[in-house]
Amino acid sequence: MDRLLRFLVAKVILLALASSFVSCYDPSPLQDFCVAVDDVNGVFVNGKFCKDPKYVKAEDFFTSGLNIAGNTMNRVGSNVTNVNVDRIHGLNTLGVSLVRIDFAPGGQNPPHTHPRATEILVLVEGTLLVGFVTSNQDNNRLFSKVLYPGDVFVFPIGMIHFQVNIGRTNAVAFAGLGSQNPGTITIADAVFGSTPLIMPEILAKAFQLDVNVVRFLEARFSSKYDHHY
Repeated sequence: MDRLLRFLVAKVILLALASSFVSCYDPSPLQDFCVAVDDVNGVFVNGKFCKDPKYVKAEDFFTSGLNIAGNTMNRVGSNVTNVNVDRIHGLNTLGVSLVRIDFAPGGQNPPHTHPRATEILVLVEGTLLVGFVTSNQDNNRLFSKVLYPGDVFVFPIGMIHFQVNIGRTNAVAFAGLGSQNPGTITIADAVFGSTPLIMPEILAKAFQLDVNVVRFLEARFSSKYDHHY
């Protein structure tokens, strides 16, 4: 009986451990911080090596410049200023990051997804139309809203989403993301600007387009002269 009980307890513990690994993208840190450092002799934790805590300083947790507007003179009319682990090394393992997004009138942050983070956005200037599309299993429903200064909107993890400035003046938003390195997949860039390019015939059938239209789009996007967060 004791042997059976020990077996059941061990099985429950293993299941609990397995479920915790499955449900967490950024596991709870087991130390106060793990400041990222480009040093292969450090301790490798969640994508980065850790600086020796004895050499950590306040600057490892600091950045400035988010009061400065980004340059929106590009093909989409927007600019994303990232504050992630690459900019603040102290964010490593903490599961959070921040962006400032500037929009020219008519500018947009094109449809994209963050594979590792939910996003919460607050609008501070202007007027934005925002939205996200659910998965195929939920019939690709669109949830969309017009935002005004002080409004907040959430984009669930992995959902394709967008923001568009529908006002006549510049717009500014700040967004928090639930990962120190959320990742970004801009749909048009990924599909039509991959390296190497996807065969035009495949995309023509997938998008129900003439193959020559696909070739034009691939020529347009494969240059990759713009990137977003």
